[in-house]
Amino acid sequence: MHQAAKPATFGPEFARSWLLVNATQPPRFDSAARSAADAVVLDVEDAVAPSRKDEARSNVVDWLRGGHHAWVRINGFGTEHWERDCRTLAATPNLSGVILAMVESPEHVIRTAELLPGVRIVALVETARGVQSLQQIAEARPTFRLGFGLGDYRRDTGFADDPLTLAYTRSQFTIAARGAGLPGPIDGPSVGALGVALADAAGVTTQFGMTGKICLTPEQAPIVNEILSPSVADISWARQFLRQLDAQGGEIRDGSDLPRMARARKILHLAELFGMETDEAYTDWNEPTEVHHC
Repeated sequence: MHQAAKPATFGPEFARSWLLVNATQPPRFDSAARSAADAVVLDVEDAVAPSRKDEARSNVVDWLRGGHHAWVRINGFGTEHWERDCRTLAATPNLSGVILAMVESPEHVIRTAELLPGVRIVALVETARGVQSLQQIAEARPTFRLGFGLGDYRRDTGFADDPLTLAYTRSQFTIAARGAGLPGPIDGPSVGALGVALADAAGVTTQFGMTGKICLTPEQAPIVNEILSPSVADISWARQFLRQLDAQGGEIRDGSDLPRMARARKILHLAELFGMETDEAYTDWNEPTEVHHC
């Protein structure tokens, strides 16, 4: 299978890799923009010391005004820097959207939207209190996607970084997103992971129905994109199933055909969206167990 380093443009509702870039380090901005990441996120929150917030904010404004597009992770509602972030970005062009840190209630998203009208907001939920309010946060009108702030959540709860330990939490993100009609949620980062370790972590993301993942280095983005995309097996099964159905006149044969048809069409739509190519010779695959970006 071949997947282009920079796939065709598609909306952020489908973005798989969300690359965080410390906004005090502008030399990294262009590298991030050239990477395989679906979304570049300039970070003026956790990565930036309080004494450097103004500098980071200025770097973001300069880069966006230079004709570049990016998301910005802003400081949490009620902090001393939150309102300044919002008012600065409201007057800045080429803003793709914001990731709002430390969301614990719908009010945080709603109040942010009042200062950033028309701007997409990813609600980054990072505490036990926030998880308790996930459904209400998801249903808040300005919420575009949910994000799982994994590191802060573990610090808040004392949970280990283990798929089984975090299974209940990840499930709640996906259920809340689906219930509110939002795109799949964005999973937290895997610090320092590459290769097989990162592929395994991204595999956990897909197992829980999450369709995006935060990346901390450009090198993580291609792996995340690959794992969060339909596989060769997915695509081959989808083609084979639809061909078989067409060969039989497109008639529904039993109660499982409708959901399988929807799954097959979704897989092929995503493969086309992500600029994926597969060898037609690879067709002998079982039906996939995962449903991507649904």
